[in-house]
Amino acid sequence: MTPRELVEQWIVCFNRADIDGLAALYAPDAVNHQVVTEPLHGRDAIRRMFETEFGRAKMTCIRENLFDCGDWAILEWRDPTGLRGCGFFQVRDDQIVFQRGYFDQLSFFRLQGLPVPASYLE
Repeated sequence: MTPRELVEQWIVCFNRADIDGLAALYAPDAVNHQVVTEPLHGRDAIRRMFETEFGRAKMTCIRENLFDCGDWAILEWRDPTGLRGCGFFQVRDDQIVFQRGYFDQLSFFRLQGLPVPASYLE
């Protein structure tokens, strides 16, 4: 699977809030660094992040652009509330080994009508 194909599958799983499907796309020792948090290490930690996020808000990823180069895919996205961001996915052996995401955390909470927690992954 190419990085582009894997990220396309990631979008499908994300939009279904398919936590198990999302977690399966990551290598056991993957790193996910959303810039609003410290990096998460390992599939289990990444899975817990998705559990927290989908438990907190309804999220939808609308693909605006998807580029790939070598073992990287770059996703520019938006959601129905107007939030925008981008993600960088490094893929090896058909699994995400590294992901970095950029979005405005305060806008996420405001647009979702959520209080800002003291710790992002509470």
